[in-house]
Amino acid sequence: MAAKAAPAGSPGLLLLRRTDATFSAALRARYRVFDFYASGAPLRAFLAAAAAEPDPPRAALVVAGGAVLVDAAFMDAVPSLRCVVTTGAGVDHVDLAGCARRGVVVAGAGKIFSVDVADHAVGLLIAVLRRVSAADRYVRAGLWPAQGDYPLASKLSGKRVGIIGLGSIGWLIAKRLEAFGCIVSYHSRAPKASVPYRYFPDAHALAADSDALVVACALNDATRRIVGRRVLDALGPGGVVVNVARGGNVDEQELIAALQEGRIAGAGLDVFENEPHVPPELRDMDNVVLTAHEAVFTEESTADLRELMIGNLEAFFSGKPLLTPVALP
Repeated sequence: MAAKAAPAGSPGLLLLRRTDATFSAALRARYRVFDFYASGAPLRAFLAAAAAEPDPPRAALVVAGGAVLVDAAFMDAVPSLRCVVTTGAGVDHVDLAGCARRGVVVAGAGKIFSVDVADHAVGLLIAVLRRVSAADRYVRAGLWPAQGDYPLASKLSGKRVGIIGLGSIGWLIAKRLEAFGCIVSYHSRAPKASVPYRYFPDAHALAADSDALVVACALNDATRRIVGRRVLDALGPGGVVVNVARGGNVDEQELIAALQEGRIAGAGLDVFENEPHVPPELRDMDNVVLTAHEAVFTEESTADLRELMIGNLEAFFSGKPLLTPVALP
């Protein structure tokens, strides 16, 4: 399997994400790039062909939350793999224990997206409470002259907002909410030292004391569907859920039922359980604001991410420590 535009003697790179022309050129100037999406081949055949090269690739660049999982089958297919660089801070798509056993190092996006995700989370919360998207549709449909002013919405200022996951993103969300005069509390694996916000030992207790819940935690066995029926019912009929973490952190069917039955007031969702497929029930609700897993992406953060990914690859191939290593179990 010949990699396109491979400089002589350059290391091989499995490219398992779509890239723009500028980033693609930057990668091809440094590496022999084996491009999955350009190949048009099924993943298993693509990996087998790359592994059969005389000098097989030792690194892979993958997209967070994408269709490609770096699991045991993936690593079995490419036994030469020694480094995985992923575009996200979350690494639920990478078998970290398997990487540790095989001597594969992993680099993530670190905190490069934290500011953008925090901004987006607050934007979604405002959009739901103030019914921004629904009001926009109301005006565009020409209903204002005939039906008068749009129904009253709810303000963000002074709301009790609970954050699930007070890592780098959750902390920045909390700081932004403080500026709105919100009463911030949180739930995480353990209380954070020197944090001025009230800690709750579980998501149910947090929801019961909140007007809105913002989900900003990693996805793992402990947090999968952490927001389910019990938590939604504790939040109550005036409550709002915002999810900028992973779709699997929220029980999507229970969320739909709670919205349909009026057991919560609304939701702002950037992530979904079966992306890019979004349940039609959510698409049809005026009290739900939807975005296409885009909280992490701005022009600025995307440019920074490109530099970081190349920096991690260059560090690996030169035998230096990764810039943003992910701790392995």
